[in-house]
Amino acid sequence: MASKALHEGYTLHISRDDYVLEPTDSAPQTLRRLRISRKTGDIILSQPGDAEMPAAQQTLPIYGIMGILSLSTSDFLIVITARSLQGRIDGHPVYLATDYRVLPLAPPSYNSLLDHPVEKHLLRLVEKHLYGGVFWFSYGWDLTRRLQAQATTASEGKAMWELADDRFFWNKYLHSRFIDISVSNPNQDLSQFILPVIYGSFDLRPTHINHIPFLMCIISRRSRYHAGTRYFSRGLDSTGHPANFNETEQIILCDISPTNTMPQSAIGGGFGVVEGRVRMSFVQTRGSAPIGFAEINTLRYIPDLIVMSTLEMAAAHKKHMTEQIQTYGRQLLANLLKGTGRERYVKEEYERQVVDAKLGDNVKYHHFDFHKECSKMRFDRISVLVDQLEPALRDGGYFHQSVYEEGLIKTQTAVVRSNCIDCLDRTNVTQSAIAKWSLTQQLRAVGILTEKDVVDSHPEFMQMFRNMWADHGNCISNAYAGSPALKADVTRTGKRTTEGMLRDGWSAITRYSKNNFFDGERQDAFDLFTGAWIARGGPNSALALVTDSRPLIVRSMPYVLLFSTLMITAALSLPRSSAYPLLYFIMFWAIVSALSLTYIFGHGVEYVAWPRLNPPVDALFYDGPGHKTGMHGRGKSLNRLPLPSWVKQNVLGTMKKMPVLHKLEEIEMGTTAAKKRVD
Repeated sequence: MASKALHEGYTLHISRDDYVLEPTDSAPQTLRRLRISRKTGDIILSQPGDAEMPAAQQTLPIYGIMGILSLSTSDFLIVITARSLQGRIDGHPVYLATDYRVLPLAPPSYNSLLDHPVEKHLLRLVEKHLYGGVFWFSYGWDLTRRLQAQATTASEGKAMWELADDRFFWNKYLHSRFIDISVSNPNQDLSQFILPVIYGSFDLRPTHINHIPFLMCIISRRSRYHAGTRYFSRGLDSTGHPANFNETEQIILCDISPTNTMPQSAIGGGFGVVEGRVRMSFVQTRGSAPIGFAEINTLRYIPDLIVMSTLEMAAAHKKHMTEQIQTYGRQLLANLLKGTGRERYVKEEYERQVVDAKLGDNVKYHHFDFHKECSKMRFDRISVLVDQLEPALRDGGYFHQSVYEEGLIKTQTAVVRSNCIDCLDRTNVTQSAIAKWSLTQQLRAVGILTEKDVVDSHPEFMQMFRNMWADHGNCISNAYAGSPALKADVTRTGKRTTEGMLRDGWSAITRYSKNNFFDGERQDAFDLFTGAWIARGGPNSALALVTDSRPLIVRSMPYVLLFSTLMITAALSLPRSSAYPLLYFIMFWAIVSALSLTYIFGHGVEYVAWPRLNPPVDALFYDGPGHKTGMHGRGKSLNRLPLPSWVKQNVLGTMKKMPVLHKLEEIEMGTTAAKKRVD
């Protein structure tokens, strides 16, 4: 096992011909350098003790390899150049990646190609993803797997990447070449260089109740499948992967023995190092409603909703639920959608799919209309749902392991899968309430709480607990919606506050702006990084990625609106001699402003920043069974679903004769892997 332990640091030697990664934690006689040729692209691991070292023009200390990504003109080596220690689990440090370098494998003679606008655009997407994401790693502790999976899976002789949970190994696509080499040639095993990274949150804090110290940790792991942004990644894809799927694990580590003997460090109120001799965890999941549905941005605050009731989506639903049962056990589905309005159509389709899947007792469905039940700020009524779930939660249990006893004391055999429309705000309030209930049971089991005591009776601890869950919710919300979670004040304080409502108002404005005008590029960055879109061919065939081919009238209307607004502002603010000519002047520009604004909202889909790598053509062209709440922002042709002009020119020409539920294989220089994942 030691031979496959991850290297914890390198010196990167950069020359015109090669990148050489020299581990800083290996003895000279066992040292094996990794050489990546900039001429041929070959990746070669040197023999132990090989002293040959090519001259380097530059050296760089690095702390991990994210992987290699192919763009339009070159492959790029992505490395972690800075990290921040965030805590230790089982003695293993856990780091947050804080800085990166994206290095071209192409030699310097190719610099002119690297300056191509398409390549620079793709590089900007990669950097936006790296610096906009939150990436965690550990050299000795597998962050991708929950405690129970680690305890029940044989790991002897295997590398961390071989054991990692495929869903949460965020940079697995980038490491595909390293993995292929390791599998095909044992003499070139690159396992020590393959660092699994998760996208999510990690929060570990020391705390105490009744003078007994313990550690509390919350980890969220975001799935790399069907990953993306709020309105461009909804429902299920055809392979059964839901959008915004996150596994959240709440971990408790303490040292209290079965005889309830407190550690020496706790006597007298002192708190020393907690070794984690007793481990408990409780896992929940969240993910978009497991049906086929999409929301189409039109510049309106509420997008158009499309529910797709097809056999393909029914099969995807059953596949998803079957995989969840195999992975976690019984599924306790907590559907928080409204029972009225537009969300009703998603709710009803979800319920229909649950019935049609016929998975028996392995699935227990609960509908809880969060907005209705918790109206008028009665957020304490989330306890109604917890009470409904309690019998199944008690049966499902939690993970419990102790060095004081052989084997596992308890395992978790059921998981609550929560969703609202976004799986953000309502979901986070719900998950924190369920986690609090489970925590009370766990702390009673080890004697930190008495049988009649509850965590709510300990205000100092509860303040920390609520802050941890609010921070966790903000992390997931920022990744998906581009803003902190709404209702975070409820999670932090247990009640609604005026400050919280004002903050939510600002977050709602931020979400609207980002979701309509900025998330297209964010979605492209997700697709590029996770391998949902793979570069093919040269950059000249993909100039549409960096050009605006919309008609002149479409492009000019925002400027007309801006100019007319400036004219009105100038007329109202500058000195004037007569009111009547000024009134006509203002009326004229007010009419121009109103007409331009009407045109913009009437053609809203033309002004949304759509993804350019994998545009949502399936949703925009859908004309099958299901439900549509409207077809706004499409100009005069309301009987069809047009794409923005750049998509019309680059995509529609090859799709006119294709069936409604098509599979788009080629988009300019790239291929979409949304239907078929490439690892």
